[in-house]
Amino acid sequence: MREAKIETHDNAAAIVPVMVPNFVEVRKFAATLHVNKKAWKGEAFGWQAEYKPERSKRPLASKMTFTPADFCIGESGIWFFSLMWENGSNAEPVEFLDARSLLAKTVQRR
Repeated sequence: MREAKIETHDNAAAIVPVMVPNFVEVRKFAATLHVNKKAWKGEAFGWQAEYKPERSKRPLASKMTFTPADFCIGESGIWFFSLMWENGSNAEPVEFLDARSLLAKTVQRR
């Protein structure tokens, strides 16, 4: 269990407990979705998540020749993790983690 500092609309902040999944398990889950190459959206590890397979269509305003497969989980502003196969489906994905709201201290479960 971790804690996150959530900024509110009135410039206050709340410290809330947050369950952040094990990233090894998240990567395994995403890899399984990627092998199946089927779009998926739902809940994983208690968070909303989504996988989109590679598409041959070129992204708008991009030099890329295809739209890479991607996986994301979490909530922007709390924590967010994504994988993007921007070098092709057979290459290792590029990872992005936004954990700036998470506090370094770990909360002990009772």
